[in-house]
Amino acid sequence: MLFELLTFPISGPLGGIVWLGEQLLERATSELDDIQNVQKQLLALQLAFDMGDISEEDFEIQEEELLLKIQAMEEEIEAEQSEEREPEEFISEDGLSSFSITVLD
Repeated sequence: MLFELLTFPISGPLGGIVWLGEQLLERATSELDDIQNVQKQLLALQLAFDMGDISEEDFEIQEEELLLKIQAMEEEIEAEQSEEREPEEFISEDGLSSFSITVLD
């Protein structure tokens, strides 16, 4: 107990960083799972169409909805990732000119 109190100024922030990392990992995993679930729905839809359980018209409508959903999720992830990146600013040796770039993966 005394040891925990004495080390709290160091262990407290570290515990917060660990918690934050776990939350980020959980969110990223759930987003990936969402996309994978929609892809599984798309595969199930294709199988149902191949087996003749649904008409071609119904298949095309549902397929378009699922593809748009996947596209929207991917765009949302890309937008979140681009918001996290900040432009890097470079200043020349003479200090007179500068420019900034954003590094994309």
